[in-house]
Amino acid sequence: MAAALFLMYAAVSLRLHQRLLTSSYDLGIFDQVVRSYAEGHLPVSEVKGRDFPVLGDHFSPILALAAPFYWVWRGAETLLVVQAALLALSVVPLTLWARRALGGAAGAVIGASYGLSWGIASGVGYDFHEVAFAVPLLAFSLTALGNDRLVAAACWALPLLLVKEDLGLTVAVIGLVVAWRGDRALGALTAVSGLFGAALTVLLIVPAFNPSGSFAYWFLVETPQGTPRVPGDPGTTGGSAGSLMDMLYRGTIGLVTPQLKVTTFALTLAPSVFLALRSPLLWVALPTLVWRFMSNNGLHWGTAYHYSLVLMPIVFAAFIDALVRRGTSGRSLRRYLAGCAAIALVILPSFPLFQLVQPETWQTDPRAAVAQRLMDKIPDGVTVQASNSLVPHLTGRDSVSLYGAPDSRPDPQWVMVDTTVPAEQRWWPGEPLSAEVEGQRLAEDRRNGYELVADEEGFVLLHRQR
Repeated sequence: MAAALFLMYAAVSLRLHQRLLTSSYDLGIFDQVVRSYAEGHLPVSEVKGRDFPVLGDHFSPILALAAPFYWVWRGAETLLVVQAALLALSVVPLTLWARRALGGAAGAVIGASYGLSWGIASGVGYDFHEVAFAVPLLAFSLTALGNDRLVAAACWALPLLLVKEDLGLTVAVIGLVVAWRGDRALGALTAVSGLFGAALTVLLIVPAFNPSGSFAYWFLVETPQGTPRVPGDPGTTGGSAGSLMDMLYRGTIGLVTPQLKVTTFALTLAPSVFLALRSPLLWVALPTLVWRFMSNNGLHWGTAYHYSLVLMPIVFAAFIDALVRRGTSGRSLRRYLAGCAAIALVILPSFPLFQLVQPETWQTDPRAAVAQRLMDKIPDGVTVQASNSLVPHLTGRDSVSLYGAPDSRPDPQWVMVDTTVPAEQRWWPGEPLSAEVEGQRLAEDRRNGYELVADEEGFVLLHRQR
């Protein structure tokens, strides 16, 4: 099952990449990060800014584990395959636990429903993200916790501190559950380690690397009018001490409004037929749900992107635990399994894994072929500015920044721009320029010494002789 799901995940991700449907934010950034580790230095990303130290953005040193794969094949495709393997691996402990405790049929249904769940599919369908490393760690930790192997549960949880700074709170909750299950000393140690790790990274390590000297992701709940703000917008006051007080003051309302948050919460529990609510393991999902729903960034509230990846192993572990704790068997177990499978199949067509059965996924896009041919004209080891969807195709071999971004490295040797990006897709940070401004800037580049190498199918390639 894990092997079959791995092939599915990899196929979807790689086809999206080949069709120019991946982006600088975030695949291009992570490609530059892992390339840095593979070359033996601390991670920097030109997409984030000139020589931007990525440990000053998010604390994810676990990405160094992907570096050896870059010694074999350097490029964004490697990251997509690594992510597919990590997600597929997480299926194994949950499926084996369900099979051992509930029988072979239950193992097969729960494992397949988890592997095809919407949260996993959303992550697969949008680039690569560091939280992919958290998914198998959570699956192994919660499986051990559900089987009262408390030391193993803590050991699997602690590496989450190296995945992302917010997961320290998740480790802390796992510690509390360990204490509740009987080992108070181990649980207290794990909880304190999680809290200390989160505080250390947010208050000291990340600010030490960040050029601004601060942690950039202190979120407000919402604007007074209820309009979500994106971090970096002029109206955002994140980073001030007052934002924490504002978050606490309006946090209760922010957790349940608007309706999008309620929908996401319901969809998170739906694969378990809401039975996960009866398991204490579900408390592990609380930190992720809280920071997402209290965020001022409306993208965190919905079901798209990678934000629900870490929730899926928690919900399914809680589902298995609830079935075991209730002693569910016979007709009752079959009803729950049928409900779980039905919900997974009903939701599946709305999320990226369904692209595997859509003909356009496997059709060759002539524009993508043109783009690849033009990018092949760009030599290795040069400086490039490129459009959002082109960046991750070049980051494995060149120094690449985003065309039009204010912090991009100036005067690159090569420029490649997709001038056909629709207006509705030109939003920060992926496409920082409007079509009109982009056209004006390309004309200015040509006046300032850039030679037109090609202009085909809306792709403009410029070169500047040094």
